[in-house]
Amino acid sequence: MIIAQLTDLHIKEEGKFAYQTVDTFGALQRAVTHLNDFSPAIDMVVVSGDLGDFGTVAEYNLLRQELDRLQMPYHVIPGNHDDYRVMRKTFSDHTYLATEGPLTFSIFRDGLRIIGLDTSVPGRPEGHMDTEKQAWLKHELTMHKNEPTLIFMHHPPFETGIRHMDEIMLQNAEVDFWHLLEGHEQVLHIACGHVHRTIETMKHGIPVSIGPSVAHQVTLDLDPTSRPSFTMDPPAIRLFVWQNNALVSHQSFLGDFPGPHPFFDPEGGLID
Repeated sequence: MIIAQLTDLHIKEEGKFAYQTVDTFGALQRAVTHLNDFSPAIDMVVVSGDLGDFGTVAEYNLLRQELDRLQMPYHVIPGNHDDYRVMRKTFSDHTYLATEGPLTFSIFRDGLRIIGLDTSVPGRPEGHMDTEKQAWLKHELTMHKNEPTLIFMHHPPFETGIRHMDEIMLQNAEVDFWHLLEGHEQVLHIACGHVHRTIETMKHGIPVSIGPSVAHQVTLDLDPTSRPSFTMDPPAIRLFVWQNNALVSHQSFLGDFPGPHPFFDPEGGLID
């Protein structure tokens, strides 16, 4: 099974660019085409937050127009730029989503439990796991203790070294998130968004990653005194391959690049 992670789409109303620079809708169009053309076929997509830029009805209507072009099922969770009330109405036909409270989901497919956490806080840029969300996650992990699990969430539960993003990461992560995973060795990976960069780490024995945006990236600037900024680094999509009871992560860049080129000639000799 191949799972694609789309994150930080920041779709604007029709004809508008993010920060007057980034054609986020055009970026999503290219990403959808890329996923539809991928071989072998992608089995499902998870969109891990910041679907819209301001969370308006017009943004989500435009977003659905493009996401519905995907040739595989997709699942959504909110980020800090999303309005969960508008989002719930927009995706009311997505029956995997909770009908009230946080926009969470938990599904089981091809031997893998896939959990989508809602870490958003209405009107706030940082993430938080309140008691309701904690209770839900604890229940899901306990009820499915013997099922290998992949968790998607918007706000990363670790510091990246990019100061302005670390200030709005998942707050109180050690107390409100990580302790819930203690004793749950079925959690194979935690996939996040929010930071618009490809980042990986290991925390409490669990691999944790941040997926790149399909549009613009946060500048890789580790100077704590720098002002927030973004760059147009090459966009990409994180892929998770689940096979032989193991989970492997890849990155697929969006764009036209030379290749593939053969390593060997038709007779099997190495090309020098």
